[in-house]
Amino acid sequence: MRSPKPFDSRLRRDNQENLGVEPVRESRVTVKDTRLIEVTFTNSNAELAAFVANAICETFTSYNQEKRSGTSRKTSDFLQSRISDLQSEIRADEIKLVDLKREVGILKTTGEQTIELERLAGLNRDRLAAELERTNAESDLLAVKNSPEKLRSLVEAASARFITEKENSTINFRNDTEKKIADLTAQKEKLLQEFKEGADPVREIDLQIASQQATLDRVIGKNNAEIGEYRKRASEDLLNNLQTAYAKAKEKESSIRAAFDEQYAKAQGQNSGAVTIKLLEQNIEANKGFLDKLREQQSSNDVSSQGSDNNISVAGFAIPNNIPVGPRRLMTVAAAFLLSILFGMGLALFLEYLDDTIRTVEEIESVLQLPALAAIPTIESMPKRKLLLVGANEEVEERPNSELLIYSDPRSGLSEAYRQLRTSILLSTAGHPPKSLLITSSLPSEGKTTTATNTAISLAQTGAKVLIVDADMRRPRLHSVFNIPNGEGLSTLLSSESTDSDITRVVKTDGGTKIHLLTSGPIPPNPAELIGSEQMATLLKRLQKHYTHVVIDSPPITSFTDGVLIASMVDGVILVVHSGKSSRQVVRRAKMLLQDVGARLLGVVLNNVNLRSQDNYYYYQSYYHRNAYNSDEVV
Repeated sequence: MRSPKPFDSRLRRDNQENLGVEPVRESRVTVKDTRLIEVTFTNSNAELAAFVANAICETFTSYNQEKRSGTSRKTSDFLQSRISDLQSEIRADEIKLVDLKREVGILKTTGEQTIELERLAGLNRDRLAAELERTNAESDLLAVKNSPEKLRSLVEAASARFITEKENSTINFRNDTEKKIADLTAQKEKLLQEFKEGADPVREIDLQIASQQATLDRVIGKNNAEIGEYRKRASEDLLNNLQTAYAKAKEKESSIRAAFDEQYAKAQGQNSGAVTIKLLEQNIEANKGFLDKLREQQSSNDVSSQGSDNNISVAGFAIPNNIPVGPRRLMTVAAAFLLSILFGMGLALFLEYLDDTIRTVEEIESVLQLPALAAIPTIESMPKRKLLLVGANEEVEERPNSELLIYSDPRSGLSEAYRQLRTSILLSTAGHPPKSLLITSSLPSEGKTTTATNTAISLAQTGAKVLIVDADMRRPRLHSVFNIPNGEGLSTLLSSESTDSDITRVVKTDGGTKIHLLTSGPIPPNPAELIGSEQMATLLKRLQKHYTHVVIDSPPITSFTDGVLIASMVDGVILVVHSGKSSRQVVRRAKMLLQDVGARLLGVVLNNVNLRSQDNYYYYQSYYHRNAYNSDEVV
């Protein structure tokens, strides 16, 4: 046999997937199956699909017929085997008999027979009869076991009388009961002429009718159950009787054979040649009789096998469809569209759930329970502005790219955001605005230096004397923002006893923004010790006497302790949060660190807000960009 090719295996698998075999139900609502089976086959070729479905039904019908006739064929094969064996035994015995007569020289037995020989002959006849009886019992038992149809026919024949009596009893009882029900119904019709439907006499008649109907149903069910039980019991009794008959016949054969062997041993010494010849002749005659009996049984079995009917038939043949049944493209497209929408919504919700960053002012107020002082937009999200160069007739596009955003373009939306922050700071405390202000963040690169610089510039635009201090002695940036040297600064003043003249010498002034600058100075090996020292607190008090506002830029709160130490020395702390980057957990921890040292948190500045995703804030910024500042004057 050749091994199947990959193409053949794939074709067979595809055909099995396109084949459907399902039981036919009584209706689409119920789940009770009928005895009908629907065979379907799907293929792009309608004629091929119908041909395959019809071929499967015909093949199954033929296979069932072969299975039903298989038991009769097994019985016939058994009988044929026994006939062949008997014919071989008869021929062997006849040859042996001829050889024995030629060897002994006796053609026929003459003279008187002894008692032992006559008894041996009788036992031999009994042995052959017992063997025939055992063989017939075995044949009957095998025929019934191998042929359920034959067993069923025998049971039906044995149960016919009992079933007829039960059915007649059921019919008679049904007729009597129906007659009683008819009489009661007639009585009810008469009573309905005088009484209503719910009256007691009418209700009593209804109860009698229901009782008669229940009795009829109970008797019919009981008789049907008795018939089924009787058939089951008759089948078991028939098999038991055949099994018992076979066992008795086998036992009888064994006992007669034992007696025959004993008698044969006694007669062996008496005329052994004559005895052997006589036994051979009797054995040949008995086998011939048994052979005739087996031939009759074989003929009867062949006739019964030819008359067995097939209990499966094709109710209706498949006809090729004129209209394709699939694929349902519109339904498939609609389902795919719906699933894609659901998947997109689920993915969006999942990503939103995973996003732990702060993006809006509302999230600051709900998560931190702190006021949002201002929302600083990103440079990329601001609308482009055109500046007309002096002495030229062309416009150039301007984008501020340094930390001095409010100074680069005082009329931009960024400048307006920092002016809003300035207003929030000035109004944050009752009585007077805070003189010392710490601007910090929870993590690096959140824009605290830019916020501190522009906040100081916006405060200076009000005419106040503002000093910005770079307290980040680990990564100082103030000197690079204003492009000034950092040879001396805060670390210089804290490392020794400083006087007012030393402060005046170290503090520098920016000519453009009019703010005073105190850079970090040389980076010390122990910044936290300098920041937390008594000299730092004293220096802040002295600076507050000379300046209206002191704005301090410090390292991140959660990374270093410098900012926490300074927070306990100033009038107010502003926490800078990067929109879309700062985690809620980290910002909460920064708030807790500040509150643990008793710092006064004025609020939060949301930095790098994408205005393109916040329509209301974008409208607010666009409105101020167009209308709020129509000149170069700064208020």
